[in-house]
Amino acid sequence: MSIVLTAGDVLEPKAFTVTRADLVAYADASGDHNPIHQDEEVARSVGLPGVIAHGMYTLALVGRAVADWTDGAEVVDLGAKFTSPVVVPAEGGAEVVVAGTVKSIADGMATLALEVTCEGQKVLGMPKAVVKHAGA
Repeated sequence: MSIVLTAGDVLEPKAFTVTRADLVAYADASGDHNPIHQDEEVARSVGLPGVIAHGMYTLALVGRAVADWTDGAEVVDLGAKFTSPVVVPAEGGAEVVVAGTVKSIADGMATLALEVTCEGQKVLGMPKAVVKHAGA
């Protein structure tokens, strides 16, 4: 990693558009073929507002943002709580925005405090990442 982070740095938000085609591809890759991720009728029948993105797909977008911000640094911890679904419309897509701040640098690690939203609503609770830091 060649990027040096400093505690307090605000990281440029990354936006990702999630489409129904992305959900199909993720289901094929992950083996998670739960119909709430592809079938509007099934999703609504279980009380959801529509087809939703896989939680792990949403977390994978966080991983992409972290990799971009840190020039591919080794991620040693990545986690969040799944708090609200990302509803993906049949046409177009849902925009997931990942924002972050460098919370701390210690013991050769950078801890990133993150915010993950869709349409202004937080979709992941307490998301964070810890990466090996170049400045250590």
